[in-house]
Amino acid sequence: MTSSPTLSIVIVNYNAQAHLENCLASLTSSTPAIPHDIVVVDNASTDGSVQAVRTRWPGIAIIEQPSNTGFAAGNNVGIRASTGTLILLLNNDTIVPAGAIDALVAALLAHPDAAVAGPRLLDEAGRTELSFGPMISPLNELRQKWTMRLHGRGVKAVSTWIERRAGREQYVDWVSGACLLVHRADAERVGLLDERYFLYAEDVDFCAAIRGQRRRVLYTPVARIVHLRGRSRATAPVAMNAAYRRSQLAFYDKHHPRWAPILRLYLGVKGQLPR
Repeated sequence: MTSSPTLSIVIVNYNAQAHLENCLASLTSSTPAIPHDIVVVDNASTDGSVQAVRTRWPGIAIIEQPSNTGFAAGNNVGIRASTGTLILLLNNDTIVPAGAIDALVAALLAHPDAAVAGPRLLDEAGRTELSFGPMISPLNELRQKWTMRLHGRGVKAVSTWIERRAGREQYVDWVSGACLLVHRADAERVGLLDERYFLYAEDVDFCAAIRGQRRRVLYTPVARIVHLRGRSRATAPVAMNAAYRRSQLAFYDKHHPRWAPILRLYLGVKGQLPR
């Protein structure tokens, strides 16, 4: 019988074989000390992802979906198929350094009032992502986008502010679903992830549901994960932008219904209103 707590790592994949293999290689080359299992949910990939996992990592559970049901739904499938008392939602485009997951688990367990914890995310150049923040609203969303845009352009004052802000442990409204650790009991209490979100915003919505149960969301810099974000968007920008806009509309319909018609009007004027 395994000791408690235990961890289930859930990775959703869609046509990203190279990323998935790199992620699994990082997980299995320096395995977390906490008893754990890994569940890969494949959303009907056609690039050989499933066979690659079965060949290289026969001990990893893989669930083949008959179609691409999206990120939130895929994660829910993996959560329901796993048994860990802790669940780590992990993007396939992440690289996990040795000790990072155990550090993240320790941080969460050190805060009994927290249901969720997220680590410091770094891009492949070692720059910090702003992977946490206040609840999405028109002003906060605009601020987040421009902050990251200026950070990406190398504006020193902005990058310095991000590094300073990301250097301290703190309670936040949300952490990125690229690497999100949650107590199973809390995830189940809010009904898992809202499957209206095919891609994007499901993490912010999930954290809002957690906070609605008077539980807290922790950001901690003690754990560092490399996140190769933007690769999928770069290869399919039109489809990814449409998915983002659909999720954005779903989020505003749910959380800011007064703003939703204005957002639709704005997207219509820009020619970005998804069908």
